Amino acid sequence: MARPTAGTIHFEGRDITGARPEQVVRLGLTHCPEGRQIFQRLTVEENLVAAHIRRAGKSFETLRSEVFELFPVLKERRNGMASRMSGGQQQMLAIGRALMAEPKLLMLDEPSLGLAPKIVHQIFRIILDLSKTGMSILLVEQNVQLALECGDYGYLLNTGRVKLHGPAQEMAEHSALGEHYLGGATEDTIHV
Repeated sequence: MARPTAGTIHFEGRDITGARPEQVVRLGLTHCPEGRQIFQRLTVEENLVAAHIRRAGKSFETLRSEVFELFPVLKERRNGMASRMSGGQQQMLAIGRALMAEPKLLMLDEPSLGLAPKIVHQIFRIILDLSKTGMSILLVEQNVQLALECGDYGYLLNTGRVKLHGPAQEMAEHSALGEHYLGGATEDTIHV
């Protein structure tokens, strides 16, 4: 939704720099924002309905079934208010909501933020499973070690500047990612 001040943005060979958000979503880009930002006053089901984009592809019912298969707790809580779910369940709903638009590229911003370690590992297993389906995923994550385990290629950013990049496995072994980075430094973020 933010307009760039310089440069251009291309997706699948098409300049989308000035495209409206709904146009970008219809092209197959979806974003799961930091802090979940689900519709708190809606039910789980209503959140999924709100995110569905009608286009040639899978039906709402098929997509909803796929989301419920990935996140069974959402099926159990489908008629419950989103605001009454735990942080982990809300993160699952945020990812499920993004999947309702049938993304070609799923952009995840800090999916582990504020979650218990058990839930973080569950979320990352699902991210890894999604990547195995052929879906492209751009992951912004401060948990460098988990991000590199999920990714193919990574960029280490420090105050908005690329400090290191390369294949994820090589980055995991790189000396610059020693204890400071693998410990989860707050000012550094890895994009995978």
